[in-house]
Amino acid sequence: MHRKAVNHLRRVDPVMADIIARVGTCRFKAVEEMTHFEAVVRSIIYQQLSGKAAATIHGRVAALFEGGKPNAQALALLADEPLRSAGVSSQKLRYLRDLTGRVVAKELPIDELHTLGDDEILRHLTSIKGVGKWTAQMFLMFRLGRPDILPDGDLGIQKAVQKAYRLRKLPPPARVLAIGAKWAPYRTIASWYLWRSIDGDAA
Repeated sequence: MHRKAVNHLRRVDPVMADIIARVGTCRFKAVEEMTHFEAVVRSIIYQQLSGKAAATIHGRVAALFEGGKPNAQALALLADEPLRSAGVSSQKLRYLRDLTGRVVAKELPIDELHTLGDDEILRHLTSIKGVGKWTAQMFLMFRLGRPDILPDGDLGIQKAVQKAYRLRKLPPPARVLAIGAKWAPYRTIASWYLWRSIDGDAA
């Protein structure tokens, strides 16, 4: 499935070729079993929490909805207290309310995001309170499976680039983009390999 991308990365960058040889087969896969709205809700809940704590809170929030699947209309009608009881902080509650309000008002075309270009999706998602560039990039990569996303501000990516390219200091986003320019149009796959190269278990 990813053969073309892997062959390209090997060909254009010997450092990436070494990483690929060490990590092995690419198992990158986008998440298909949730709606776009669910994916953004999940990303908001998961922000700044450990995986286990976030999963617990996310599970409690999902249980508040029919079939365990949050949707904007139901969330708009849900009072704050059940969400607080599930462990959602006041700040994240504001973010969820902003997301829901934009979807219900049709300001955010949540169900059509996959039909838009990468930059347009980034613009739409980062207009939501609490959704920054990194979260939007994760949506592009792991929800939509967009092939050419490089999360230049991601600490894991920066650490992996520093280690692989033997840099003295952690590279700033501009340096990450410059180094990764040659990986286009498969920077998502390159990112997956970079994550795996330092922790062995990237998403």
